[in-house]
Amino acid sequence: MASSWRLILFLSVTRCLSELIYSWVFNEFPSFVAEDSRRFISQETGNLYISKVQTSDVGSYICLVKNSVTNARVLSPPTPLTLRNDGVMGEYEPKIEVHFPFTVTAAKGTTVKMECFALGNPVPTITWMKVNGYIPSKSRLRKSQAVLEIPNLQLDDAGVYECTAENSRGKNSFRGQLQIYTYPHWVQRLNDTQLDSGSPLQWECKATGKPRPTYRWLKNGAPLRPQSRVDTVNGVLAIHSVNQSDAGMYQCLAENKYGAIYASAELKILASPPSFELNQVKKTIIVTKDREVLIECRPQGAPKPTISWRKGDKSVRGSKRIAILPDGSLRIVNASKADEGKYICQGENIFGSAEIIASLSVKEPTRIELTPKRTELTVGESIVLNCKAIHDSSLDVTFYWTLKGQPIDFEKEGGHFESIRAQASSADLMIRNILLMHAGRYGCRVQTTADSVSDEAELLVRGPPGPPGVVIVEEITESTATLSWSPATDNHSPISSYSLQARSPFSLGWQTVKTVPEVITGDMESAMAVDLNPWVEYEFRVVATNLIGTGDPSIPSRMIRTNEAVPKTAPSNVSGRSGRRHELVIAWEPVSEEFQNGEGFGYIVAFRPNGTRGWKEKMVTSSEASKFIYRDESVPPLTPFEVKVGVYNNKGDGPFSQIVVICSAEGEPTAAPTDVKATSVSVSEILVTWKHSKESLGRPQGFEIGYWKDAEPEDSAETVRTRGNESFVMLTGLEGDTRYHLTVRAYNGAGFGPPSGEVSATTKRHPPSEPPGNLRWEQQGSQVSLGWEPVRPLANESEVMGYKVFYRQEGQSKGQVIETQKPQAVVPLPEAGVYIIEVRAYSEGGDGTASSQIRVPSYSGGKITSAQSTVHSLSKWSSVTLLLALMLPSSSW
Repeated sequence: MASSWRLILFLSVTRCLSELIYSWVFNEFPSFVAEDSRRFISQETGNLYISKVQTSDVGSYICLVKNSVTNARVLSPPTPLTLRNDGVMGEYEPKIEVHFPFTVTAAKGTTVKMECFALGNPVPTITWMKVNGYIPSKSRLRKSQAVLEIPNLQLDDAGVYECTAENSRGKNSFRGQLQIYTYPHWVQRLNDTQLDSGSPLQWECKATGKPRPTYRWLKNGAPLRPQSRVDTVNGVLAIHSVNQSDAGMYQCLAENKYGAIYASAELKILASPPSFELNQVKKTIIVTKDREVLIECRPQGAPKPTISWRKGDKSVRGSKRIAILPDGSLRIVNASKADEGKYICQGENIFGSAEIIASLSVKEPTRIELTPKRTELTVGESIVLNCKAIHDSSLDVTFYWTLKGQPIDFEKEGGHFESIRAQASSADLMIRNILLMHAGRYGCRVQTTADSVSDEAELLVRGPPGPPGVVIVEEITESTATLSWSPATDNHSPISSYSLQARSPFSLGWQTVKTVPEVITGDMESAMAVDLNPWVEYEFRVVATNLIGTGDPSIPSRMIRTNEAVPKTAPSNVSGRSGRRHELVIAWEPVSEEFQNGEGFGYIVAFRPNGTRGWKEKMVTSSEASKFIYRDESVPPLTPFEVKVGVYNNKGDGPFSQIVVICSAEGEPTAAPTDVKATSVSVSEILVTWKHSKESLGRPQGFEIGYWKDAEPEDSAETVRTRGNESFVMLTGLEGDTRYHLTVRAYNGAGFGPPSGEVSATTKRHPPSEPPGNLRWEQQGSQVSLGWEPVRPLANESEVMGYKVFYRQEGQSKGQVIETQKPQAVVPLPEAGVYIIEVRAYSEGGDGTASSQIRVPSYSGGKITSAQSTVHSLSKWSSVTLLLALMLPSSSW
């Protein structure tokens, strides 16, 4: 058994704050020592502690120091660890080798880590406690509880902490004090200050911190010494009767052993003679009799000027009507003519004096007359309000109009309002096409430079009622709904009646419904809507009417569905449809969801052979169904049946439609078309003809032609259909010189008949691709002679049968064609103008490629001869030159 030893490996490292991280390499990099309850690396000293050495610990140890800021690394020389053979260490009680200081100081808000590790055999267990308190819940134990970490330190985390190491041989403990300090922090700062010369100053700055901060004062960066006028007590600076020498920058310094903070402020000393702002120097005040007058006097100066008033040459003294206010202003109440005159305010201090002059004029008060005072109008009518002012003739007046206390914006009122100023002392307000919203109190305010007076008039506007209140559906049946509502506003005209309107998914908007009672008078607040459709969702609203008209509707009620009922509407347009042999196809127009009256809606189809008594009935459960097919192999084609279609839902069976007679299907055609022929018409067309046997059962509605290429299977056939009794079709869009196979079969609503026998045809070979060349022309009078080289087809092209000469007047879309078997032709030019001419070869495969176009002018007299090559060389000229060349006689070229 290996011996047990305790071991401490030391490393000497210069530590820089908390930027170094220690770890130990075991034997070789990167095999690191793993920390546990037996092994511990102190991040304070860098030492490695092994509480109980084991055989597995033997080896070489290297200390690795890493700078967490620069990531630089340093390795120590290797330190070997061997076991002694001279004895075995027995069990012993723990011995604390690593512990935090007796006093730990840390700043508030930071994280503190306290280490505690012990040697011992058996390996000790570490526990922590806070004396006279609890370890903070935010704390974390790391490295097998050898490190207590407390983040975000607060003042109440301070105290005595104890770590205990314990094993079966005993225990040992260590205590230390955790002290939390805080940097100074401002609670109250200084503010820049302006004072009049001679005024007192008191500045106070307050800061918190642990330990409590002390204060020092500086002026312009130098310590401030107490003087006869200057006192500094803690954070308070007091200066008695400041003067210009006290002006400057002051600093309050709050500091404790962990830091210092500064607060700065500027002190300005004001010293100036009295002065007034320019707008106060000379002004005129106009008031009306018995009003209050306030003449302001606020001179600027330092020290604050003293104020005195005089009227003319006499000092103004206070009385019951006249008072000098604390701010220096002069107040006169119940002004009269005797108070008119010039008032002088003088401000004075040790540096000088200044004064202002105010002229006071007292006028007769303005009066106002607004007519009419109260008027009732009907929506759409117009009115004029007249506002007349009785005022001092020396004063100008301005009129302002308001509605319900708000100024009338004549630009935004849609042309309803117009202000008319016919005379200097009166104004009219024209209100055109008045609306309900224009009812209310109208104000006219007359403003003069001396006073302002106003008056009001009331307009009542009669109009259609407002919308009734909330509509409530109180009871619902399959065809009725009982509604109630709150009365509508009558808008000054009694409500004569109400009407109910309903809307459903099937209606075109809102529809007036029948009611009980039939007429709903204006004093009623409930009624019943009748003749509603069962099982339909409805919304309801109410509309009120008076002598003026009908108002806006109420807000719609909540959507509600009427109760279910037996259906009452039978299907319409019951008829027969074509089908397969032995089928009876019955069709009808489905009943709209509006009239299905409930869930589980479907159809009952009843039918019987004509002349029999018993009905066969079949259920069709789909409400959207419009067709039923009855198949019976014993039913011959075109057998007449009596048919009717009924309806049902979960509430029961509804009515049947009227009985109609329809016939069973005649079946698909039974005979194939005969005498089928296919004739090649052109390179891309084949004409197909046939005959149809009248003895075939199942009348055809048309024919289907299938065609496919010789090298392709019949399954790939394309089809073309005809309708009616047509017996031919032209197949187009085919490939040239290609053999096609074709069949024809009849069809109707029941299906297809048998196909005809297969026939074949080969499309024509392609027309010549070479255009007529070396086109020559000679013009004589009103005609032109053309000539060209013959076209020679290629081996896979059809033989030339002749040529077509196309000619037309320039600017026209239609032209004429001349056919010839020879490579020459004479083209008439009956009218004056320019003709465009081109030539094509044609064959059984169609027309070939066109020659180049030539442009020939038509005129009388003269003779022109040209070759195509000459025309091509002429095409290099400008269009003007070419046209002139064509129009000149040949002798002029």
